[in-house]
Amino acid sequence: IRGIGRKSMVLNFGKKMLIGVSVTPEVGIEVAQIDYNSFMVQAYASKPFECDIKNPGMFDLDMFKNTLSDLLIELQVPIGSEIVLNLPTNVFGIRDVSASFNPVEVSNYIEDEILATPMFQMNPGIPCFSYHTLPNSTIQFNKTVFAASYMNVISEIAIQIRDLKYKLVGIDTSIASMYNALMYTNRLNVPPEASWVMLVIDGAYARILTLQGNNFVDCFEEKINIGKILDDAENYASVVSAVAPILKNLPSSLLYIVSKTEIVSAKILADKLTYNSQIAYQEDNIYNSEPFLNLATSIPQEIGKRISLDVIGAAIKKDYSKRSLVNLNLFNESLGDIYLSQTPPTFKGIELSVENMIKFGIGLLIFVLIISIVIRGVLNKNTQNFDAEAQNIQNEIREIDKFLEQNKDISTSKFSESDEIRLGIAANKNIYTYYTIVGTEIPKKLWLTELQLGNNVIISGQADNLESVYAFYRNIKDYNPAAPIKLQKLNLASNGRITSLDNEGIEADKILTSMNADFYEFKIADTEDTAGEASAKPAADNKPNSKGNKLKSILPDLEPLE
Repeated sequence: IRGIGRKSMVLNFGKKMLIGVSVTPEVGIEVAQIDYNSFMVQAYASKPFECDIKNPGMFDLDMFKNTLSDLLIELQVPIGSEIVLNLPTNVFGIRDVSASFNPVEVSNYIEDEILATPMFQMNPGIPCFSYHTLPNSTIQFNKTVFAASYMNVISEIAIQIRDLKYKLVGIDTSIASMYNALMYTNRLNVPPEASWVMLVIDGAYARILTLQGNNFVDCFEEKINIGKILDDAENYASVVSAVAPILKNLPSSLLYIVSKTEIVSAKILADKLTYNSQIAYQEDNIYNSEPFLNLATSIPQEIGKRISLDVIGAAIKKDYSKRSLVNLNLFNESLGDIYLSQTPPTFKGIELSVENMIKFGIGLLIFVLIISIVIRGVLNKNTQNFDAEAQNIQNEIREIDKFLEQNKDISTSKFSESDEIRLGIAANKNIYTYYTIVGTEIPKKLWLTELQLGNNVIISGQADNLESVYAFYRNIKDYNPAAPIKLQKLNLASNGRITSLDNEGIEADKILTSMNADFYEFKIADTEDTAGEASAKPAADNKPNSKGNKLKSILPDLEPLE
């Protein structure tokens, strides 16, 4: 039995990881997790499990639950992971169904066909089945593939997996799982137009499938009498005698043999069969020489070679179903009342079980607590801000009360407006003087551009003649002879250029040109401005020369600048 003596290989699965589980008669129960895109088996474990090869749909359900639970615990599969289950094939068939049938009529037709099979004739029961319409249908008929098992077995298994706190998402059967795994691992590469035959051997049946490319056409099933108590010659002779008459009437381009039993080797059987075309084979038993997929480093090579096609097909089913031509799922609405009566109702895909309701209640409680904490924090912060603001207002009130207490003896009768005016004028006499001059003593054709009164006095302006500048300056000195103000800058502007009257010597030609100036600029201030002061003395400090004598005849008699 595969899996005996193997070491435990543990993998921490992520959320919503898909787990493949297979009941494989000559192996036991297998559990595998496969990374679909990298073709790698990331975890695998198996345990022996007794299953009647001749009636594989019947087995000890309690033992199944216990064995599966042990394997899931061994691999540390998280609660709530998704599971696809593969079961041994009880019934598998292909029929031509009338294209005029509606879904209900198709379902009734398939159910009648299942009840007429030898399996259900020998062991009567309610079938749980799934069917799939194939793409190579005709106008009159739809080619339909179907699989079936017993309703009570499927329902009980589904309930057990639910009780183990895992989510069952699919149930497939051996023929479909094996075929999907062969296609996924690229073990089959048949041209679309080719007609070929697949022969599948298990411990009790030989199933012959005819195909056109990847499409199923027909299915034949023959019981075979093989066993370990017989010698090899008897076992192989039993298989050959069962399948040879059928293969003789099925000419094709390829015969592909798959052996799922340890009693028969596909390679040896291929040598013993006579067929009119090429024969290929695939071992799905202890004779397999290499793993079907890449293996994680935790899985020994010898263990990897024993991983069955059935468990691979289950592990990839959810991802591979989009391209599968035999997309069957026994976990469907045909389960009936046995399972549904014990299944909690759902709301928008969420199972309304007691456990989920408790989780929801706890989650809601936590959410309310978090919201309460956030609101309390905001209120506390606002309260602190209000307290601080109230404290500031109290401080201001205390300051006002203190001021009032200190000045409670002051009376309005002691306040003299005239005294206050005199004191103000005395303290600001200099400023009032300049305001008076500016308001009353500005000559014509002179205007101010800056007036700064305070600790320093700066009066700047412009005029269109020199006489107005000097007259304005004399008025200021007359009003306040003690003021330390000076005419610190006197410039003239002509044709957009400013020409300074500096102490380098004022030439008569320059003065004559300045008579056509647009305006003169001046600055009167009590701050030191050596450059301005120098420019404000156009003639007094210049060296005598002939051009300076011409200046004297042009300018009017002016008082010397201080």
